[in-house]
Parts: sequence; structure tokens; C-alpha cells
Amino acid sequence: MMWRQERGYMVEGILSRVAEKLSVVLIQQPGLLNEIEEEANWIYLRMSDWVSDHLAFKVSMEPLRDIAYDVEDVVDDFMLKTAAKRRKRGGILKKLKQIRVNIYDNTGLIPQSFIHTEPVEDQNIANTVVSPVIEKVTALLGKGLLRPQVKKKARRILDEFKFMNGFLEDVESVELDENGMAWMEDLCNVSCYAVDVIDSFISGREQFRMRGAFRRVVTGFNKLRSQLRLGAEMDKINARILVLSKGKPKEVIRHDQSREQGSERRFLQRQVPPSYVVDKPDMVSFEDDVHEIVARLLTDDKCFFIISIVGVEGIGKTTLTKLVHENDMVVDHFPYRARLSVDSWHSGFLKDILEQMGCNKSIPTLWKDIKNCRSKAEMRSLLREQKSLLREQESELLSCFNAFLQDKKYLIILDGIHYLGDLLKRLPDTSNGSRMILTSRSTSLHSDLPNKSLHLTLQLRDDNESWALFRHTLKVSMPPELLDFQREIVRICGGLPLAIKSVADVLSKKDTTIEAWSSVLQQLNRDQEFWPKTLTAINNRLPLHMKRCLFYFGLFPQNFEIPARRLIVLWVAEGLVHPMEEKEAPEAVAERYLTKLIAQCMVQVTKKKLDGRVQACRLPDPIRRHWLLKAKEATFLQGKKKPRSSEIYLGTGMVHRLADHLDKGDDSFNQIHGYHNTSSISLQSQYQDTTSFLSFDTREGSRPGEDIGNFLDRCISNRCLLLLRVLDLELVYKPKLPEALELLRHLRYLGLRRTKLDMLPSSVGKFLNLQTLDVKHTDIRTLPNSIWAMQQLRNLYLSESYCSMPQPSSNSLTTLQTLWGLLVKEETPVKDGLDRLVDLRKLGLAFCLLGSQQEAMLSQVDAVADWVLKLNHLQSLRLKSYDEKNQPWDLHLKPLSSHANLSNVYLLGQLKNPSIVSEFPHSLTDLTLSWSGLAEDPMQTLDKLPKLRVLRLLRRAYVGKNMLCSSGGFPELRVLKLWMLEQLEEWNVEKGALQGLRDLEVRSCIKLGVLPEELQHRSFLKLEFI
Repeated sequence: MMWRQERGYMVEGILSRVAEKLSVVLIQQPGLLNEIEEEANWIYLRMSDWVSDHLAFKVSMEPLRDIAYDVEDVVDDFMLKTAAKRRKRGGILKKLKQIRVNIYDNTGLIPQSFIHTEPVEDQNIANTVVSPVIEKVTALLGKGLLRPQVKKKARRILDEFKFMNGFLEDVESVELDENGMAWMEDLCNVSCYAVDVIDSFISGREQFRMRGAFRRVVTGFNKLRSQLRLGAEMDKINARILVLSKGKPKEVIRHDQSREQGSERRFLQRQVPPSYVVDKPDMVSFEDDVHEIVARLLTDDKCFFIISIVGVEGIGKTTLTKLVHENDMVVDHFPYRARLSVDSWHSGFLKDILEQMGCNKSIPTLWKDIKNCRSKAEMRSLLREQKSLLREQESELLSCFNAFLQDKKYLIILDGIHYLGDLLKRLPDTSNGSRMILTSRSTSLHSDLPNKSLHLTLQLRDDNESWALFRHTLKVSMPPELLDFQREIVRICGGLPLAIKSVADVLSKKDTTIEAWSSVLQQLNRDQEFWPKTLTAINNRLPLHMKRCLFYFGLFPQNFEIPARRLIVLWVAEGLVHPMEEKEAPEAVAERYLTKLIAQCMVQVTKKKLDGRVQACRLPDPIRRHWLLKAKEATFLQGKKKPRSSEIYLGTGMVHRLADHLDKGDDSFNQIHGYHNTSSISLQSQYQDTTSFLSFDTREGSRPGEDIGNFLDRCISNRCLLLLRVLDLELVYKPKLPEALELLRHLRYLGLRRTKLDMLPSSVGKFLNLQTLDVKHTDIRTLPNSIWAMQQLRNLYLSESYCSMPQPSSNSLTTLQTLWGLLVKEETPVKDGLDRLVDLRKLGLAFCLLGSQQEAMLSQVDAVADWVLKLNHLQSLRLKSYDEKNQPWDLHLKPLSSHANLSNVYLLGQLKNPSIVSEFPHSLTDLTLSWSGLAEDPMQTLDKLPKLRVLRLLRRAYVGKNMLCSSGGFPELRVLKLWMLEQLEEWNVEKGALQGLRDLEVRSCIKLGVLPEELQHRSFLKLEFI
């Protein structure tokens, strides 16, 4: 407890320093008094009262400390500006107002009364032990070399050592015991270590400067690396000094206790400021989103356009817009910026925009009175009384607004708006690259926006992002033994930033013990107090057909990451999706449903593909528990013939959809895995109407396959499961499929992926309604001839191993959308066989050359090229070609520029016609080339693809020495991977190229010495150079 109080005294010193800096600004710039004095004093008073409150309640000082650093950054930034820029007073005022917002949002325990007295001076006593550190850090901060996060770490070190000064002053008059001396030695070691670290950093910077122009490329990389190293070292120093601070000798602590009353009294007499508090905007959860928006804002497009950001309450819309608004590149690009929190637009807000942008003209004031009306009735009354004056002032205000912005590049952010009114008509007609950002909870706002507008939807954070945000928000050090709570904390929060921060705030005020945290998490798990509005919104606005899609998540185990491809075909098989147009694929509808559920924060994305598409997802735990109760009420998973157990989807009574979670508490467990003497009456009473059976028994050995086989055989023999549409046994080891399976005439989905099966039962050919057959990652080598009689088959997944493919008839598989994993051999019926399948959306083939079959296989390669040319609906193409030694072999393609729907291409093999690279369609978003043997630089043609987001050039895809990315090229590229381009020696990137690049990975390009200088200073770029 005493240590916490001492931390309060340290923060007191930080506040004094910040207050002193504020007073210097007010003295040096008296013209600013009328505008910022109120905000500055408010912040000072509120912070002082907050500290006293924290001292009283014995809670963490870290939120106050962060806000103090924010204020200090604002003042330092202001003091460094030129006199001309200082006269644009909107910047500092805006930032101080934002800090006021932050204080309101973070200070739920603040009393409403404040004590107004004179401030005291900051404590800054020189000490022989810590003064070298103080001097070094102060000098380092003064050089302006540090990135923002490293700067904050440096300031923490500075304040920690200043805090030690007062303590060490008392040590001089105290005789320390053995432990006290050891403590002092540790402090000296930390002090020396800190000085060495800073010296090394500064000397390293000087060396970079002396290396000459010919090493500039390397210099940028080294500077970035040195900053990262410095930040890591500062983390170590801060951690060590924190341990020392907690373990100070008790004798000395009693001296500090004697000063407690005077120090607290001096602190309570501080005269400082109030406003409201939101956590300081952080990049932990929003880095990708900020990058996406900033990239859009800074495009060369001169036309005005709007970016709308939509998301549920608590998803982080306000935080995101703050980060964008304060981004350095945005500040430099838009000289005139304004950010307002509004719900419905009216012309009075024009005045606020003008004031934030620094307009010095006289602005009508009556609108301020209207904006401050406490009720709509009061506003209407004022409008009636002042109708004519309002019209006159509105006209004057609009004229002033248009005149001021007419020739200026501006950015306007309206946060929380749900009604635009005539806003867009009020904006001046400019073509100078001005922009507007709107945030809202409702997508209905989109209908009011111009067609050119960009719409972004914030999603729930995945587990890694959630944990990173939690650790960032947590205001106490986390002992290793508490890391075991990671999974539970992430589960409780469900990826909602508001919940994550709230849980972190609650736990920050508790003791860091297993018992304390366990108790809190149990309570939070019961209450789910952070999700009620989201859950209410689901019930109110989600249509029934999409509610049923949500019900289906209940079949999967808790925290199970559901592959999106699996969920989509299951929804289709169950008939849960309904195409609106005759030619629309149900899979496309299902994917659209999933996208909508994700956008409304009802489904959490757990894995993404490199191009941003969803790879895996699940229900957030709060929604899962809520929604399973709804599924129970709707009898989606189970009927009501008999009383149900606590497991709503596996209780007694008629089971509509059965999921085997290998849980002994489930009523079905014994029937599937236990005794097999269940009566036919019992089976019929439960499984006669069952339409889905999914097993998640992933145990090793033969037992899972035997249990499933026996259960299926007994049920089908007793005329159960005959209505089954879905049989999903993915990852169940070698399930024994009974011959009686042929009676499942309604089956639409048979999932045997990763089951290690080596043979399909002949009865499979009788599943005439089958839509999806998935035998990927199995050892199945023969497909029955009757497969071509499955006129409803839409998706066929194979294993790229030898598989005997029967000759299709002229009218076979007209509905087939996906053929994936087929190994093409000499005898595979491609010409006048498979090439009749012309409605494919996804095609994945592999060629394998064996011995003397070269001529025959070349004919097959050409036949596939002709087939691909006919696939006008193709969206994804994967072709691999290799010989019997697994070495790349010939690959042939014809121009694909007419394939308007093709978005994903993967080619492994030696391209017989390299010119194909220049003839990819503009719809392409993801391209992988491996072993292509391209002699000419592919970047000069690929950079013209306007939608390309992911590019992989893998082993010997390009065998040239030089590569160039031209200015303006690759406008949408986010991910670039260059692997094993062994001849590449020089790579140049012109300014303006690869502007959206987010992730760069260069591996084993052994002759490439350095990366392009243009890429070395990108603040959002993740680099991996191995």
C-alpha cells in the first residue's frame, strides 16, 4: 500500500512539471489566454483531484501518468512550432479538448468539487546516483530522434529516476542494513546500464551519419533497428527500476511516511484543470485500420469523397478517428482539419468546424445557443422566436463557411452521426483532394452518400489482437502465473474493444493474485455486462433467415475455429441460404450472409487469409451463450417432446441436429461411444428426424472410427437418420462407413476431410442429392463411376494424389462449381471429358510427369489450357506441374484477360509462354508464381493490376538480376513475398510505388544486399528480411 502512495507522489511531480510547461505557454503567448486557459486549468484541476482520489482508494496511477504525458506532448509540440503555426490556435485547443474527453472517460471515481489554490513547483533534486540518467534521457528527448512509443518509454525512465531523487535524499541520513546496501547496488547498476544504453544509441546515430551517401540505404534500416533495440532495452530498464521501487528498504520508507501528510496536503492544494477522458488512442488494435484509412485519404485523387466507418457501440470508431485525425501524415497533408462528435447534422455545426480550422472571421453566435439547448422543445421554442434572425445568420454562416473552405484542402470528421440532413449540399464544390470521414452504428447511412464513397466496417478483434489490447490497457504488471488467464479473458471479452478495456480496468484495481483475478473473472463471466446493447440489437434487427444461420454455430464446440469454407457449404446443404436470382450461386449468398454477420459483430473472425478474406470464425462467447438459448427456444437444435437437459443441443427429446463433442455429460455420448444395446424405440424417439450429424471426435487410434460406424449402422438399421442432409466427420480417424449408408438419400454434404480413409463405399454413388463431397487429405484413390450421376454435386475436393477419374458423360455434373485437388495423369479424361465442366468457379489441378510419358502429358497440359480458357465464371485457379522427382515441369496457359471474375491464381511450374504474366485480368487480387523462370522483370506488367492485394514470387519465379517498381504501381498491394529469387541483385522502388504495402517478406534472395530506400521509412510496413 505504501508503495502505491509513493507512486502517487511521483505522478504529483509529473503533474507539476506539466503544469509548469502549461504556465510557460500562457505567459509567452498571452494572445492565447482566452482560448486555452480554461482548458488548461480544467485539465490541471481534474488531474490533481484524480490523484488525490487514487491515493484514497489505493488504485493504480498509470492512467493519470499517461494523460500527463499526452498533455506534455501537446505543449512540447506547440513550443517547437514556428510563430506562424502557433497563431493557428485550433490545434492545441483541439488536443486539449481531446484530453478533456479522455479524462471524462477514465475517471468514474472523481468527486465533483475541486479545491482552488496555488500550484507548487516541481521537485527536481540532483543526485549522484540518478543524475547521469536524468541528464542523458533529457538530452535524448531534446534531440527529437525518438519514435512516439520509444519517447514515452524514455519519459517513464526519466520520471522513475526523478522519483528516486527524493528517496535517495533521505538515504544520505540513514544507515542501511545488508539488504538496503544490496538494493542500492542494484540501483547503481541499473543507472549505469541506462547510461550505457543511451550512449550506445546516440553514438550509433552519429556513426550512421558518417558513413556517407553510398550507405544511405543501409542507414535507414539501421536507424529503425536501433530504435527498436532502444525501446526493448528501455523496457528492461523500466521493469528493473519498478522492481527496485517496490523493494525499497523499509527504514527509508518510514521517512517517506513522515512526509505523507505534508505531501498530500500540498498536492490537494494544487490548482489544476477538468474535461472528459477516453483512453489515449493506441495503435495496438487499430494499426491495420489506420493504415487502410490513411492510405485512402492520401491518394492523388483530387475529387472530394467520403469514407464511412460503421460498427456497433464499443467497437472503437471514436478511437480510430482520433488516431487518423492525429496521424502525422494526415496532419501534414490536410492543413485544415476538424473533428466533431454529433448525432444529427444541423447548420450550427458549421461554426464549430470553422473554429477548429482556425477561421478568424466574425461568425454568427446564435447557433451556439441553439446547440446548447437542453431539449428539443427548448430548441423549437428558440427557433420560433428567432426565425427571421436565424435565417439571416444561417445564410451568413453558410457564406462564411463556403468562402473559407473554397480554396483549402480540408478533412472533416463527424463521429457518431446517424442523419446527414443537407450537409453534403452545404459543402463547397472543390477538386483539391479534400475528404470527409463519417462514423455511425447503422449501415443505413450509406444510402445517403455519393457512389464514390468508401465504406469500412469495424470487426471484432481476434484472440491475438484482443490479448495485445488487454495487455496494453492493463495498468499493472502481470506476473507470469496470471498468463494462464489469457484464454478466459479473451473468451469473456469476445473481441469487443470496449469489453477488453473494461475488463482490463477492473483487473487493474485488483491484487495481481490468482485468487483475486479468478473471483473477478467468474463474476464478469456471469454478468456479461459489456454486451447487453449488442445482444439487444441482434434480437431487434436480425432477420429470421440470418438468425437461423447463427443458430448453426451452436453445433460447433465452444471456442472452435470454424473454417469459413466449411460453414458456407454446410449452410447451403442445410438450405439456410436462399439466392435471390436464378443464376446466383448459393455459396455466394452464404458468403454474403457471413460477411454481414461479421460486419454486425455477431461473428468473430479468428483467422484471415493474406488477401483479407475470412479463413476461420466463431461466435463470441457472450453471443454464443445468448444465442444458444434462442436456438433452444426456436427448437432449431432439438425439439420439445421430452424434458431437456442443460445441454440444449444434446438433451433428451427429438434431436434435430446432432453434434458429438465427446462430452460424457451429453445424453448422446453413451449412444455413440458407450454401450450399444440402445433400443430401437429409444433411437427413433431421438434421431428419427435428425437432419445433421457432426462429429468432433479427433482422438487417435481406431476407436473413433469404430464408434461412429457402429452408431451410424444401428441408427440407419432402426430407420433413424434417414432424413440426414449433413454427415460431417472431418478429422475423425478412419470412420467405418456402413453399406447401409446408401439409404441416406437426402444427404447433401459428406465431409471426410483429413479422415485418412483409403476407400469410399460403393453406396456413395447413390447419393443423388449430394452437393459437396470432401475427401481432401485422405488416401482415397478411386471414385465410383456413379459420381457423374450426382446431378446436384457442386463441390468436389480431392487430395492431389493419384485418383482414378471415370469418363464423364455429355450431361454430367452441370452444376459443379468446385473441382479441387485432381491429379492429372496420362489417362485422365480431360479432352472431351472434364473440359465439358464449363461452369466451374474454382479449379485446382496438379500434373505429374512419369518417365516416358512426356508427349502424352504435354498434350494434357495443352488440353487443360484450352479448358481453362472456356471457364468464363472462374474465380480461383491453382495449377501445379512437376515430374516424378518432384521437380517443376512445364505449365501452359493461354491469355486470361477476358476472365472478369478471376481473383486468385496460383501457378507452380515452368511457364511455356511467359507473356501470360502481362495478360492477367484486372480483377486479380491474389497471385502466386513459383518456378516460373521469368527472364523479364514481372513487376513492370503486374504493377498495372488495379486490384492486386497479394503477390508472391517464390523460388525461381524470376531469374533476372534487376527489379523495378515504378511510381504509381501496385496501388492496392498489401502483401509482397519474395522468396528464393537467387539471381536478384538490385531492387529499386520509385517514390509513389507500393503506397499501400503493409507486409513485406524477403527470404533467401542471397544476392540482394539491401532493400529499397523508399521502403525503409514506411511507418506502417512490417518488414522481414532473411
